[in-house]
Amino acid sequence: MKAYEQTLSYLNTLNLRGVATSLDEMIHDAEISKTSYITFLNTMFTTEISYRVKRRVERNMVGAHFPVIKRMDNFDFGRVKGMGKSEAVNLLDCRWIDNKENLLFFGPPGIGKTHLSIAFGVAAVEKGYNVCFERITNLIKLLKTAEIQKTSEYRIRRIMKSSLMIIDEIGYTPIEKREANLFFSLISEMHEKLSIIVTSNKSFESWAEMMGDAVMTAALLDRLLHHARVFNLDGESYRIKNQNKEV
Repeated sequence: MKAYEQTLSYLNTLNLRGVATSLDEMIHDAEISKTSYITFLNTMFTTEISYRVKRRVERNMVGAHFPVIKRMDNFDFGRVKGMGKSEAVNLLDCRWIDNKENLLFFGPPGIGKTHLSIAFGVAAVEKGYNVCFERITNLIKLLKTAEIQKTSEYRIRRIMKSSLMIIDEIGYTPIEKREANLFFSLISEMHEKLSIIVTSNKSFESWAEMMGDAVMTAALLDRLLHHARVFNLDGESYRIKNQNKEV
């Protein structure tokens, strides 16, 4: 028992928490199967690596700030035009993130733009990418307070270090000129450094009016559209469909 406790102490000192958690099970399995020393060591290392990967994914899932967890399996492609299931599944390999490509989703409310963006974000986190999700209203708030609030500054720094930034609900609320300038500066900073997903209920033509500056908006769209895949979605509102079912 003393040797066992000493081993646990060594594991904790070396921060091998995955091995420490599974030590009893590994010893039991090794004794039954008469595992060789090298096989037992490999089992230890594999267990620790799996534990660390799982913990990293869990931390990144929390750090992403997803409002809810959505997956592609739960998306009803039958009611939406503009993106097919096979096309969405192909994007789950996340190669577009490696290539610093953007995904832009446009369409009316309630058809699943946010669901799709979160589903791609969740898939990216599970593959080991760092992802940040923010609705445009909160992102603007972060940008406006980054110089005076540590939490805002930290979040902006995390966004800049991420592999994928998801900006949700552009167009639902008006943007003041200073806010538009801050947003443009952020997009310019992120350009070709990370991938961006945007969801918006406004067409490109409406963005200039929303931002209040046609020249700046053109420059903003130029950066977003560079290496981008654009999906113009249409179909029946999921919320209205469910509401009709309940009536």
